[in-house]
Amino acid sequence: MAVTALHLAVPAHIVEGLPVRAGQQAEIVATLNTWRDRDRPPHLTPAVSRALDAGLAWLDASRLDERGPEGVPAVFGPGDGNLANYLWDGSRVRVVDFEESGRSDRAFELAEITEHVASWVDAGPGGELDVPLLVGRAGLTDAEAARLTDCRRLLALVWLFLLASDDPEKPRNPPGSAERQARRLLGLLG
Repeated sequence: MAVTALHLAVPAHIVEGLPVRAGQQAEIVATLNTWRDRDRPPHLTPAVSRALDAGLAWLDASRLDERGPEGVPAVFGPGDGNLANYLWDGSRVRVVDFEESGRSDRAFELAEITEHVASWVDAGPGGELDVPLLVGRAGLTDAEAARLTDCRRLLALVWLFLLASDDPEKPRNPPGSAERQARRLLGLLG
């Protein structure tokens, strides 16, 4: 699998010396804590507001601000889960866009792909990304699988904030994207 090959492309002793990739857990938690204090856009639906509240309550209970990745090995992470950065050339997947790359872990990087808005918002002929298939092929350890749940929730909350702040007069995403993301986040929160 291209994602696994990418994560393992840089030897572990080199990865340990890399800076943490941009947009990793601690940075995201800090950003979300800043966003929580902003006034919410007046156009938010009650469903989106409820999902934001549920996501922030989960974030507070998760204590992700106090703990980093535990029991998972560091890997090279490209730093951008946009599916447009994974190019199929007919025989192999090639990965582009490494401007946010650095030290990460497989669970976080898989969450970055599975929760990126590109994995579902404009699902083309093949439909949405098959998350169970992707995760199943990754061969995660128990510790990585447990971390994946937290990382997916964290990144889904980020995307909900981003989609909820979309200007309805000049939308960057299809109508209803924030509501769909609200349902995605609530589903991940269980």
